[in-house]
Amino acid sequence: MESLTSPKSNDKKCLEANQPQSGSLGQMVVVASIAAGIQFGWALQLSLLTPYVQTLGVPHAWASFIWLCGPISGLVVQPIVGYYSDRSTSRFGRRRPFIFYGSIAVALAVFLIGYASDIGHSTGDDITKKTRPRAVACFVIGFWILDVANNMLQGPCRAFLGDLAAGDHKKMRLGNALFSFFMAVGQVLGYAAGSYDGLYKIFRFTETKACDVFCANLKTCFMFSIILLFVIVFFALIYAKDVPKRPEDFEEDDKPSCFGQVFGALRELKKPMWLLMLVTAINWLGWFPYFLFDTDWMGREVYGGEAGEDAYDTGVRAGSMGLMINAIVLGVMSLAVEPMGHLVGGAKRLWGIVNIILAVALAMTVVISKNAKHERQVNPAAVGNPSQGIKIGSMAFFAVVGIPLAVNYSVPFALASIYCSNAGAGQGLSLGVLNLAIVIPQMIVSALSGPWNALFGGGNLPAFVFGAVCSGISAVMAAFLLPTPKAEDEAKAASMVNMGSFH
Repeated sequence: MESLTSPKSNDKKCLEANQPQSGSLGQMVVVASIAAGIQFGWALQLSLLTPYVQTLGVPHAWASFIWLCGPISGLVVQPIVGYYSDRSTSRFGRRRPFIFYGSIAVALAVFLIGYASDIGHSTGDDITKKTRPRAVACFVIGFWILDVANNMLQGPCRAFLGDLAAGDHKKMRLGNALFSFFMAVGQVLGYAAGSYDGLYKIFRFTETKACDVFCANLKTCFMFSIILLFVIVFFALIYAKDVPKRPEDFEEDDKPSCFGQVFGALRELKKPMWLLMLVTAINWLGWFPYFLFDTDWMGREVYGGEAGEDAYDTGVRAGSMGLMINAIVLGVMSLAVEPMGHLVGGAKRLWGIVNIILAVALAMTVVISKNAKHERQVNPAAVGNPSQGIKIGSMAFFAVVGIPLAVNYSVPFALASIYCSNAGAGQGLSLGVLNLAIVIPQMIVSALSGPWNALFGGGNLPAFVFGAVCSGISAVMAAFLLPTPKAEDEAKAASMVNMGSFH
């Protein structure tokens, strides 16, 4: 008796079985929630690790060099992970193995960072000396592993959401919205944890002879971040379906490598996209001094302490609270980006306006710092305890910066989507190319901001002033150099682009 199904029908069913299937709302929620675990740890990196590495003896002028890992791993690791996760034939799926091993790598990195002082002391560091070379080496290794691991996690998570959407644009927008929401949740939780000085009391063993209260709080914060990440990843990997590639799917796959696609895209870019990349690069030269030195500025210039002193630690915790306020403003304002664009006459004009706001805010750090310094000169008791006016002014700074940050996380990506679509290029390619205009400025700032600050007498104000100048230049360029998109193109792009992360 003949089979009821033809060979072609069987082939079709087999092919369909190996294609990404549309996921349920619950599956999209658990995958998107991984962003909360990633951003919890990222918030701790931004708020605590520049101050922490200085307590290990790394001079302020050299602390920024450690942050070179972020753009390097973003430039190299993320494209490689994305390329191979697209082509994974693992029986566990395309995305799940990368998410699993990324989580393990995060745990290893956090252990090395949190226990750097203890490991350094046990291997021969003299804790009575300012510089502890073994602890610094342990910290740097852990820090670089953490950045690589976060890039291993973030890319596959976004791709996983795209798989679950299975070509449904409405589901893709929902997935992006969920990812953005959980990013904001993770940031708020991370900054809140970093701002609390008694968290180490939950795990008393974290305070040791080589690890003071500030260090013990850092350990405890990272322990909570790992617990949160592992719980979320466990449920996501168990609950969400992930379809692997079949070996035979590669027989006709003659696409160039991940880097070949990027370089090929650069050769075909049109003038509007090159202008956008130039404006974006200058704009991020303005942003990165803020990202690198915000809590250090609070501990050093506002609260008047030096790394390792109580006044400095208090200022760093206050800076973490400021970053929590910044994250809340960012989350609220991200919902208002599109209406604000309509109100001021378009996305590029809005971007120019908020860059002026950023320039003014960064310039105001000089005013806040000078007033705080004058208070300490008049009243030495103000060290570690600035006046209410200084505290309110510094918190207002963090809140105001949340407005341009919300625009910066959406408008440039929307413009890239428009310019590349008008030139016939794909959305994914446009965002991948724009990422180059973000990571290269980060490398420049990480390499040069420390020596730049030292050249002008130390502290963080030289880098902030440089950031203010770059923000002002990018504001003028955004308003007058970039082509004006059509209103219908802006609306379409706004619905496709979610809040990003420079990580």
